[in-house]
Amino acid sequence: MNGGHPNRVSCASLWWVFLLTTLFPSFAAAGDVALKSVGIRGGFSGPSLFGEDRPNGYQQFDVIGTIRLPWSWYSSSGWGVGTLLMVSAGALRSSGETNAIVAAVPVVAIGRQDEKFAFIMGGGGVLLSDYKFGDQNYGGPFQFTACVGFRSRIAGPVTLGYWAQHYSDAVMYGHDTKGADMHLFELSYSY
Repeated sequence: MNGGHPNRVSCASLWWVFLLTTLFPSFAAAGDVALKSVGIRGGFSGPSLFGEDRPNGYQQFDVIGTIRLPWSWYSSSGWGVGTLLMVSAGALRSSGETNAIVAAVPVVAIGRQDEKFAFIMGGGGVLLSDYKFGDQNYGGPFQFTACVGFRSRIAGPVTLGYWAQHYSDAVMYGHDTKGADMHLFELSYSY
């Protein structure tokens, strides 16, 4: 084994397995990962959240699914923190062009366990079917996204939400690319 002692390798491996299983909950436990909600979103671009206005106006429409992840911490009062994975697929339109957009965004939700209110923030990745809209060039098909928003159950399982979402390549494709800042409104059904 490359001159190393075999018992040291297995002891180190066992230590890491012990440490990781102690610090992080198991994905295999029943009920940990589950579909939480499905819905639709739509919105438009607005003033930049990061100080640089974008030259083109955008509209976005998509379907969104939210998956509950196993990490959550709620107090006896019902307030706390949970983790979610938000996945969406839809269309991004600008300059007479409509392109597909797909996103996966892990988020942290701070609020009530009964979902009457949650403040949500996170970041993830986006794929665009075409990354050029008129004279605006995103640089490439993969983009990063950051979002903040809130959700509130308004009647039984019906949930309304608002998202401020930023798309950018984070200069991965060069310094002359531009992203977009979106204001998205959500209507979803929670399980």
